[in-house]
Amino acid sequence: MAPTIDFEQLVNAIGDAVIISGPDGAITLWNPAAERMFGYTQEEALGQSLDLIIPERLRGRHWDGYNKTMATGQTRYGHDLLKVPAVDKAGRAMSIAFTVALLHSPQGAITGIVAIIRDETTRFAEDRALRKRVAELEAKAGA
Repeated sequence: MAPTIDFEQLVNAIGDAVIISGPDGAITLWNPAAERMFGYTQEEALGQSLDLIIPERLRGRHWDGYNKTMATGQTRYGHDLLKVPAVDKAGRAMSIAFTVALLHSPQGAITGIVAIIRDETTRFAEDRALRKRVAELEAKAGA
């Protein structure tokens, strides 16, 4: 017989941020990794809008997609790894990578969206620096 899994312990122990938001976009779960990544405590984040971590310039596009997903019950991102800008409590720009999944009630109604998020800020900056260096070397080689 398989052992019972303590999902609360799993969510709290995992190194990636786990954030769940309800149909209205209010945060209903914010794990310790989300606290470390974004700087907001669970008490500060729960019940708040996802706007906490969405850069202002991207909010319109985010909410258009979010509301469409809630209305249709479908997300075009399925199993795709999404890479987008984010912002932490201090206002620091971040690069995050995440997957999303819809959550449903036993009756099949959408109860929210779960996002599993990793901070890619350092890797993104390193990749950008490498691409810049390659472009510089290619320009020298072609000169």
